Amino acid sequence: MLETDKLTIRFGGHVAVDRVSCAFEPGTLTAIVGPNGAGKTTFFNLISGQLRASSGTVRLDGVDLANDGVAARAHRGLGRAFQLTQLFPGLSVLENVRLAVQSRRRHGLRLFSVWLSDRQTLARARELVEQVRLGDRADALASSLPHGDQRKLEVAMLMALEPSVYMFDEPTAGMSLDDVPVVLDLIRELKAQGDKTILLVEHKMDVVSELADRIIVLHNGQLVADGDPASVIASPVVQQAYLGLTPVEEAA
Repeated sequence: MLETDKLTIRFGGHVAVDRVSCAFEPGTLTAIVGPNGAGKTTFFNLISGQLRASSGTVRLDGVDLANDGVAARAHRGLGRAFQLTQLFPGLSVLENVRLAVQSRRRHGLRLFSVWLSDRQTLARARELVEQVRLGDRADALASSLPHGDQRKLEVAMLMALEPSVYMFDEPTAGMSLDDVPVVLDLIRELKAQGDKTILLVEHKMDVVSELADRIIVLHNGQLVADGDPASVIASPVVQQAYLGLTPVEEAA
């Protein structure tokens, strides 16, 4: 289980995330929503280690991660996909995924020396490339891919790490209508495994309503709503904070 306890970060006099306490269970998909500047990505950065908290804790399976950086948290099982793709642009699609598979298996400095001999790793990389529907682009440079395919490649690299917690930060941002279903199907498949904890930051409420078991809402860095999708979306605080509606506008 992933848990935050009074997680807080301050930038000068601004409190970007304000004492957020939340627990996320395996087998569930939680959507994190809120208006721009609500603290959603900052909350993600605190969990994954990109930022260090001013106060509060992040725990995974009961272990306090305060002293763990990004790499250590990834090895413990926290997997993160970003709003902007994080790829090796000069390597092929298959090479990108293969390095992620090897990172999971901790081959360290053997990354390139075992390229031809480690057939099991290469087979796993090919399997993941096919799974994200990039089999016909396996030898293409990552830098040559359109944005939608780059997002799919990043998901393949994340899957290669076999994390227990998947964190998707606006996974469909900037994607064409044709590419969006592929990524959403991959997230559905991960959820269907039943043993993964999935966190999803997403602005598209139709996506949130379909995929999420639970929605939490951040506003001005604070947790203002938490519950099942139907009740959270219908709540007055979300109508005002997230959708920008006043009670009069809602009634109209």
